[in-house]
Amino acid sequence: MTWQDLVQQPMPAPGVRLAYGPDSLQFGELRVPEGKGPFPVVVLIHGGCWLSQYNYRYMNYASAALAKAGFATWNIEFRRVGNPGGGYPGTFLDVAQAVDHVRVLARQYPVKAKEVVLMGHSAGGHLALWAAGRSELPRSSALYTKKPLKVKGVVALAGIPDLTTYSTQKGSCNAAVEKLLGGLPTAMPHRYAEATPSPALALKTPVRMVQGGKDPIVPVSQAQNFVNHSSSRNNKAKVVLLPEAGHFDLVAPTSPVWPTIEQAVKELLVKRK
Repeated sequence: MTWQDLVQQPMPAPGVRLAYGPDSLQFGELRVPEGKGPFPVVVLIHGGCWLSQYNYRYMNYASAALAKAGFATWNIEFRRVGNPGGGYPGTFLDVAQAVDHVRVLARQYPVKAKEVVLMGHSAGGHLALWAAGRSELPRSSALYTKKPLKVKGVVALAGIPDLTTYSTQKGSCNAAVEKLLGGLPTAMPHRYAEATPSPALALKTPVRMVQGGKDPIVPVSQAQNFVNHSSSRNNKAKVVLLPEAGHFDLVAPTSPVWPTIEQAVKELLVKRK
């Protein structure tokens, strides 16, 4: 499935649009399933090379499908490269604030702040992994936030955990890393260190690195190297390789691989008796 195939599908009915900050781009759409609740939450973080040209709307397909499957969904928008305040550190701080806002949502809607999974696609997969592991950041970091929301797991769909390697490779999205962090790794090593998902994340939090074998934008090695980083028995990260899938199949509920995506969420959120 291509980008054009995805966005030409009928757009689902919108969720409830709610602000998590004062900027016009600091908002999300909340969808709550039918029924009594309270419901576990999937926070969706869109991709698009961290650039302002791409917004949250294409994740509405996945958001609506997951809500139909019984999960509350919080599909977030945030400032990106090209927006005032976007890039480093604004993009990261927005995502952190939006994730932590689930606590506020739980006071007003039938959703569970202690039953949360982060699902990000492409550049959003990087941000989901980063947000889940940001408790490792020192107080001196420009990306530091107090008391990050603890999540049950991360589903990274064609995620990009290794920004240093990705920034030096050729591809349609790779050059955007330099724009996001204000330079290449040699010029901004501290920013790359802070913006790279914590290697310790998978020792504490279950991670599913879902990757299409025919993805022209994100190589399979990104998922494999992240999972293989730790040989510890406590490593809770797994690669879910979909050999025939491309980049956008992973966020299309009409694609043959969508049941695998839903299953990854269920593994992390649905309690077994």
